[in-house]
Amino acid sequence: MSIDLELKKAFSELQVKMLDTQQKAKLSDLQIDQLTRVQKLAKLTGAEISPLAPSTRLYEGVGRMFILQSKEDINNQLTDKQKTADEKIKELEQRKVYLERSVKEAEDNIREMLLSRRHTAQ
Repeated sequence: MSIDLELKKAFSELQVKMLDTQQKAKLSDLQIDQLTRVQKLAKLTGAEISPLAPSTRLYEGVGRMFILQSKEDINNQLTDKQKTADEKIKELEQRKVYLERSVKEAEDNIREMLLSRRHTAQ
């Protein structure tokens, strides 16, 4: 009887862990998508301003106003945005792999528990 209770408890813990992991994985996917959009926007903006002369007056949108910036400053900001987004994407992908691995380990533990129960029952 105590083995059945242990199995029920293990299954409920696994189910909670899987739901939590799935939610975190979905959140990671959404964040990766958003960061990918940021990267694409920065890349496209950089491509649009690259043919402009260095003396061209460029403005950066800040809230509801615009600030005059040099082309070099704008390019540096766009590069920084791309690098930051790339780093965050890598972190999120690593986190997602870790979450998937932890769920897989929990499933394996439950399988081992079931197999040991079958062997003791026979």
